[in-house]
Amino acid sequence: MQVKVRSFTPGLNPRRTKLEVPGWAGQREPRKDGSMEQAWHCLPFSEGARYGIELFYPYSNEFRARTESGKLVLDGDFGPPPERHGGEWPPFRAFGDLYYTYQSSLDLKVDEGYAVRVEPHPRFYTDPTNTTPIAVPALIRRWWPMIYFLVFKAPPEGGEHVFRPGEPFVQMLVIPEEAEFELTPMSEEEAAERELQSRRIYQSRSTLSAGTEWTSATNTVFDGTYRHILGAANEREKQKRRGE
Repeated sequence: MQVKVRSFTPGLNPRRTKLEVPGWAGQREPRKDGSMEQAWHCLPFSEGARYGIELFYPYSNEFRARTESGKLVLDGDFGPPPERHGGEWPPFRAFGDLYYTYQSSLDLKVDEGYAVRVEPHPRFYTDPTNTTPIAVPALIRRWWPMIYFLVFKAPPEGGEHVFRPGEPFVQMLVIPEEAEFELTPMSEEEAAERELQSRRIYQSRSTLSAGTEWTSATNTVFDGTYRHILGAANEREKQKRRGE
């Protein structure tokens, strides 16, 4: 699949999301005894974080959104609009006191049957300062030719969101346009199969995690069981594609 890009805002630099280590995804702490847990240590998080497309704050001046006495305050000196800028300026505006918007003017064209879903950037989940902007989820259908603006949740009273030059501030996922599934109880056979899988993993854990167990600085025990199973599953998929 190709995702075709058209942008009227230089500097957004859409790209497949990358883990920044050192950076928002954690420090370069190896998986060994005494290390502090890092977000990138967790493969489900790492795969989830890399699943989408990230956008970068494109301006040279910092922008801050904060809530004071129940009122949303937008703070940023953007100066005059750039040459040939045809949209709203400044690009941020209040949307009541609970939300604010950013004029993105970005077009992502996806394949038939797919849509673009807006999400908070994964660094939101690792930020100890709670200053990462919180994008409000939105599903943009393929036939809509431009993502004109993005909506962000206002910070809580006394809180602040900060947009810094060159920092990623939102993630977009390419997903099926319709969630065509229904939740149903497993049959007894399916439940028994899943339980058997669970027990086999548990009984084989010492073999699957051989040489990978470590105890973190918080005295939590980790191992590479999931990582090894994922590697084996990926290799099987590659062999299928090669026709082996």
